[in-house]
Amino acid sequence: MNFFSKSRPGQIPGVPDRHLPPGKIHPATAVGVANARTQPPSPSDVAQKVGRQSNGLKEFLWQLDGIGHGHLLDLGPARQTTITFFIERGFKVYTEDLLATWQYFLDEEAQRAKKMPAGADRSEMSPEGRAKKFLETTMLYPDDTFDAVLMWDILDYLDGELMAKLAARITSLVRDGGVVFAMFHTRKPILFHRYRVLDGQNLELIPATCPFQPQRVFQNREISNLFSRYRSSKMFVGRDQLREGLFVK
Repeated sequence: MNFFSKSRPGQIPGVPDRHLPPGKIHPATAVGVANARTQPPSPSDVAQKVGRQSNGLKEFLWQLDGIGHGHLLDLGPARQTTITFFIERGFKVYTEDLLATWQYFLDEEAQRAKKMPAGADRSEMSPEGRAKKFLETTMLYPDDTFDAVLMWDILDYLDGELMAKLAARITSLVRDGGVVFAMFHTRKPILFHRYRVLDGQNLELIPATCPFQPQRVFQNREISNLFSRYRSSKMFVGRDQLREGLFVK
């Protein structure tokens, strides 16, 4: 029996439950066939979904071939097709909508700041302080937990302090031989998309709203520095202004 098997849906293994307001879902949720928390598509999503052939996804699956009963972390919203796709391949899937969790954290911090008396220490409200505090309350998994991480394009939308610290945290969570799949825009995007896996070589891009503006366009050297602890990397450049990166630790 592994440590995941003793965790309830919504509970971080080895960490006491955190009390959230009514209606809030714990940001770290173990997902299985019976308890998957999925996000139903809106009518506009159904009308505007775009399919995309993904060489990065094919390479990602090739790297995972033979792992067997591994653990995968998806940093986007829970999509049933993606969850089912990897469960059928023997993976236990964990989802954490990191952008939504970050927005919830910022809203809570803004409310807390309004209640602070004049002259109070506001060092935790600095970009560095916020990033540090956020990562002390989310993704509290043991090191070397995951065989695979779907990072998508979230690094493009996070401020510099959190982006760098998040990349370091993900690196610590990935075991040796594990692989991260990330995406980077070659130009600042006009539209924001979420992603789901359709099959072994195709993704679906789903238009969505995002509370954050794209923060940067990564240069190749910046990407290499973020993933410098990985033993190999491969990039796939598409005609739709997206680069897909595979990073094997």
